[in-house]
Amino acid sequence: MSDTGRSDTGFSMRTTAPERVKIRLMPISHIPVITIDGPTASGKGTVAHKVADKLGFHLLDSGALYRLTALQALRRGTPLTDEHALAKLAEHLHIHFSGDAIFLSNENVSDAIRAEEVGNTASKIAALPAVRQALYGLQLGFRKAPGLVADGRDMGTVIFPHAQLKVFLTASVEARADRRHKQLIGKGISANMDDLLMDLKARDDRDTHRAIAPLVPAEGAHVLDTSNMTVEAAVEQVLGWYAAVGK
Repeated sequence: MSDTGRSDTGFSMRTTAPERVKIRLMPISHIPVITIDGPTASGKGTVAHKVADKLGFHLLDSGALYRLTALQALRRGTPLTDEHALAKLAEHLHIHFSGDAIFLSNENVSDAIRAEEVGNTASKIAALPAVRQALYGLQLGFRKAPGLVADGRDMGTVIFPHAQLKVFLTASVEARADRRHKQLIGKGISANMDDLLMDLKARDDRDTHRAIAPLVPAEGAHVLDTSNMTVEAAVEQVLGWYAAVGK
């Protein structure tokens, strides 16, 4: 090496400041997103979970965020008519996910948020604009490399309108009531089919007719009726659509 600070190859070896390692991060717009929307008990949660596992993607269960807000509201006795107070609850949720477990202030509430009362309350507060706005940024934050599968009711229409793949799962109300009944019985929770049918119809009506982010298929979404499909068949169909996106 010469006294000019250059190596024999002619490249400067002199540094006047510590060397910096540049890490090239994937632009967030390049991180793939698959949205899976649909009504209650359409199978979107199960399908989304399995698709995310197959692809090694992150998973966003947006419905859980509304259920967590509902659970907190019920526990604190917050009136469902107090939109401002409910939005504040949503903004200050202390939550984290660990595998299939969902924690609220370090308490595992995975089962608690699946209670029928919590689900009904979540459906009602999800119609409130201030609550939806409070959870908007939180949902966007789930988009991380290598990719995201997001399930909910407005993932493809509002939260990720430019997703690489949008799917809308549906099923007859009878098929969905039967699934919900089996799910509850399997957890040791008593359930009545007639009550479940009435509940699902009421939720469908609220979700599809609310003024903010109504439940509708996103533009360009693939609609899949799962009434007579197995979970495995639905998962393979979604994976097939995703594989075709890159071709």
